[in-house]
Amino acid sequence: MPKLSDTMTEGTLVAWKKKKGDQVSAGEVLAEIETDKATMEWESPEDGTLTEIYVQEGGKVNVGDKIAFVRGQGEEAPKQEAPEQKKKSEAAEEKKPQAETEKPAPAEAAKKETAPPQQQGVGAAVSTARAETTQQKPQAREQKPEEARVKASPVARRIAAELGVDLSAVKGTGPDGRITETDVRAAAKTVTAGVGDGATKPQAKAPIAVKPGESARIQLSGMRKIIAQRLVESLGPVPHFYLTIDINAGPLMEAREELKSAGEGADAAKITVNDFVLKAAVMAAVKVPRVNASFDNDAIVQYADVDLGVAVAIEDGLLTPVIRAAQDKTLREISSLAKDLAHRARNKRMKPEEFQGGTFTVSNLGGMGIDSFSAVINPPQGFILAVGKVTKIPVVDDCDQVMVGHRMSITMSCDHRVIDGALGAEYLKELRHLLENPALLMV
Repeated sequence: MPKLSDTMTEGTLVAWKKKKGDQVSAGEVLAEIETDKATMEWESPEDGTLTEIYVQEGGKVNVGDKIAFVRGQGEEAPKQEAPEQKKKSEAAEEKKPQAETEKPAPAEAAKKETAPPQQQGVGAAVSTARAETTQQKPQAREQKPEEARVKASPVARRIAAELGVDLSAVKGTGPDGRITETDVRAAAKTVTAGVGDGATKPQAKAPIAVKPGESARIQLSGMRKIIAQRLVESLGPVPHFYLTIDINAGPLMEAREELKSAGEGADAAKITVNDFVLKAAVMAAVKVPRVNASFDNDAIVQYADVDLGVAVAIEDGLLTPVIRAAQDKTLREISSLAKDLAHRARNKRMKPEEFQGGTFTVSNLGGMGIDSFSAVINPPQGFILAVGKVTKIPVVDDCDQVMVGHRMSITMSCDHRVIDGALGAEYLKELRHLLENPALLMV
């Protein structure tokens, strides 16, 4: 399983595009893999024959685990048990008698027999867990003979060792009473709630009750989990502050109308107001290069290129495709790239390098009718621009006459460790100048 994004730890095999025995060429699509950010096509790394498929469609696999074998000339597929056979082998291993060294010492056995009932079973796991936390280097809890005889998946055994859960006291809900990872985690929550040791511990948060026919409990997708994680990571340690300006969007609207009346091509090729904003954001960052930076522990990294992130709303959440070296792109090129990346993002056909990195991001909700908003910074970027819609409002002109004007709100969320108020104001001043003089964006 390849690592297809910077935050990916596991992937779901959505669909195989080739079947066992097919000839494949390097670069040819083998499968579709869902990561925490998108569903992407996975290309064969080499020429050969797809000899083995280890993971069926719908299976989840950790990064680095085997999912298939492409045999080159003269190669043989490595021996690997099918999942069903592997389970049988594990079950057989569990039934083997344990070595004498794994039996509890007489003193420990006697202690367990004389222990009060409330300290046995699940409660014993509490003592074990506490003992482990006192170790400077925690190690897996020694497996008891009665635990070795119970039916439990390898993952359940590993989680039990990490959480200090006594498997012999856990009731399995899997096939033939097999203990699953879910059973272990449920038992661990019972332990932390104070069952068995008389201690007062915080109650685990109960799941929200869902009434049949009225509500639905929707499991988080991999992307939504990462979004939740990243937002907490951003708003927690990153000191946000916000600067807002109103842009006179009249000249922008006039420029847009001029392009339209000049016989601009097909709809897909039209320059939009958002394209002007993207180009202006890039040019302003070139004029004020200190904002094109990020915080890195004991230093501020100032980037040579402006790698522009463009926020795109998709069904499962949000992606930020990146226009690389945007300072070298014309308005037309930025417009074309932004549309292409947005289209492929919504159809989950992006390559990992196309949405990784970025030195700052522009998020525009004006097309959805939002007047103004504040966006959350995408670490380690130094700022993000939140763009609202163009609104007609009464304004006072230079002759003190009330007239109809076009205004657009832009809010800059800044990482105060990188950008101070004065620096952010300098950037927004340049951004306003460019947007109110759109001819500068077309040279």
